[in-house]
Amino acid sequence: MASKEKEQELIKGLQDAVINYKADDAKKLAEEAVKEGADAYRMTMEGLAGGMEVVSEKFDSHEYFVPETLLCAKALYAALDILKPHIKTEAGKDKGQVVLGVMQGDVHDLGKNLIKSIFESAGWTVHDLGRDVPLQKFVDEQLKTDSDIVMLSAMMTTSMVGMKKLIPKIKEKNPNVKIMIGGAPISEKTVEEYGADSTADNAPNALQEAMAMLETLRAM
Repeated sequence: MASKEKEQELIKGLQDAVINYKADDAKKLAEEAVKEGADAYRMTMEGLAGGMEVVSEKFDSHEYFVPETLLCAKALYAALDILKPHIKTEAGKDKGQVVLGVMQGDVHDLGKNLIKSIFESAGWTVHDLGRDVPLQKFVDEQLKTDSDIVMLSAMMTTSMVGMKKLIPKIKEKNPNVKIMIGGAPISEKTVEEYGADSTADNAPNALQEAMAMLETLRAM
């Protein structure tokens, strides 16, 4: 077992490797974390996802653009591939199922892929429909899998409008399902207007939102 000081040092190193898009460093630190017996879940959530949170802020403030963000994601995946097999999800804690995809007419899937990685690391079952997904496919997949949450991603206003048609379709088939929408043009106002349940501006926040939704569903 790694000491608390060592774990904090590794977390900080993983964050820096993701923020500064150093895939080799991220990989080495992940290997060291496994060797030292550090908690792989903490390394993923606080280290990798924590670093990606900073990257999101840099992207929003136009300090980073798409090429840098893709390189940061590459560093995250390099470490995640090593950490993932060592993640022990909380025993006995019932994790949910999520249907995830990018709206029709949209091929921007970086955010969607990051969310998928974080959710899988946290022990969720993810049904990934990919990008440019026809509206009906979301409805069909939710019914087929009986997933607790449907997550819709759109990076363009033109693809975002499809959500307005899709959300009532999903809710009509299953009124209890929770719907989270995300992407650059999405705001709290969009959530209200489209009849979704929530939005999240990055992968760690999406996970927290989903956990809260899942608790609400379980209580029902």
